[in-house]
Amino acid sequence: MAQSITVVKLGGTEGVDFSAICEDVAGLLKQDMQLVLVHGGSSEANSLGEALGAPPKFITSPSGYTSRYTDRKTLEIFAMAVNGKINTLLVEQLQVLGVNALGLSGIDGKLLQATRKDSIQSIENGKRKIIRDDYTGKIECVNAELLQTLLASKYLPVIAPMAVSEKGEALNVDADRAAAMVASALKAETLVLLTAVPGLMKNFPDESSLIKQLNQSQLSDALEAAQDRMKKKVLGAEEALKGGVKRVIIADGRIENPISNALAGKGTIIQ
Repeated sequence: MAQSITVVKLGGTEGVDFSAICEDVAGLLKQDMQLVLVHGGSSEANSLGEALGAPPKFITSPSGYTSRYTDRKTLEIFAMAVNGKINTLLVEQLQVLGVNALGLSGIDGKLLQATRKDSIQSIENGKRKIIRDDYTGKIECVNAELLQTLLASKYLPVIAPMAVSEKGEALNVDADRAAAMVASALKAETLVLLTAVPGLMKNFPDESSLIKQLNQSQLSDALEAAQDRMKKKVLGAEEALKGGVKRVIIADGRIENPISNALAGKGTIIQ
């Protein structure tokens, strides 16, 4: 029987405890679990952009989703922060713990293939604006064979959220949705989305309003309740379930053993 796979997305927001996550990963691998990590890096990319005199710009789509405006310069800063620093330091932490982690981004080996958006719409001061020089994409295809080869050779894949366009261009992609696509392609049992809150809340930021369980049919209501970045997580959850993933858990990445706790039922379980 094939071993079931768990895909874990580590939030790129401040507060998520990468050390606790890495220690938990090391423990779970000793129990023969198969894991794949996907990480974000938004706050690191923001800080680097500020330091380099190119502060981040965010755009809001007509449907209310916020994303990073990524011209070529921003893309290069994003690559430095996410693929350069965060990916390398995560792999370093895991190697110190005896985990043979292998860092890669979606560009490597055409791991994540995406369609570059010709133009995107942004709402600014109530007016609709068209942007054409944006290097963002929507993932269409995951090279699952590459990940399966790495897993079979006992490597832990650690994936940075960049993708490759049909023309071979590097693109910025949403890490939650990238994790959902990876989980679907690997037919993963579980997708864990670790973030800086305990899960999806009915009345954000009131942590006592945590929604513990949701069915797939309740996701459109959940999307209404979700604030800001949480919207992308709910959207990612929906895409993963449609792609055949059995359950998605949105859980707290600030605590000890965050993955083990999520798998034990702490957080918001969607199935």
